[in-house]
Amino acid sequence: MYDYITGKIVTLTPTYLVLDNQGIGYFIHITLNTYGQMQPDTVVRLYIHQHIREDAHVLFGFSEEKEREVFRLLLTVSGIGANTARMILSALNPDELVQAIASEQVSLLQGVKGIGAKTAQRLVVELKDKITRVLPQNLPLANNTFADEALSALVMLGFPKPQVEKALREILRQHPQLSVEELVKMALKVL
Repeated sequence: MYDYITGKIVTLTPTYLVLDNQGIGYFIHITLNTYGQMQPDTVVRLYIHQHIREDAHVLFGFSEEKEREVFRLLLTVSGIGANTARMILSALNPDELVQAIASEQVSLLQGVKGIGAKTAQRLVVELKDKITRVLPQNLPLANNTFADEALSALVMLGFPKPQVEKALREILRQHPQLSVEELVKMALKVL
């Protein structure tokens, strides 16, 4: 129902804030990531997710649309509720979480309070394809020396870096075990 709310921060804590919008104070739950970007008594725009329960309508606010999108993806995982999703995004920023899921770093996910081995594995299994489909631009090529070498070679050949990164991500998503030569050959076909 709400996309965003713009207003002045009246109360700011690590878990929630009160946003005054034309005389109405909205109590909005936030992540530590969003908290770190807020200053008291400033006018801000928060991207909102309204969570409806039997006993309450709860607002969750995010400083960036990307964080809200990741939050909504977390809610699609069985066993992950709104508060758990907020806890995950308080422990890991959206880029770290996307990278952890895409690279199947179950141990990193288990480091979040309240996330056990089974839940961490479920997060990876249920979100890996969704995350790469919805947020492909967030998947870095880090931890893949072949991709780094292929990127470097293609940029030296004169291709624009963003275009090369996008092509390599797509190729690696479909064929993660390619050598540098194979990566460059496939990328040249796409570019």
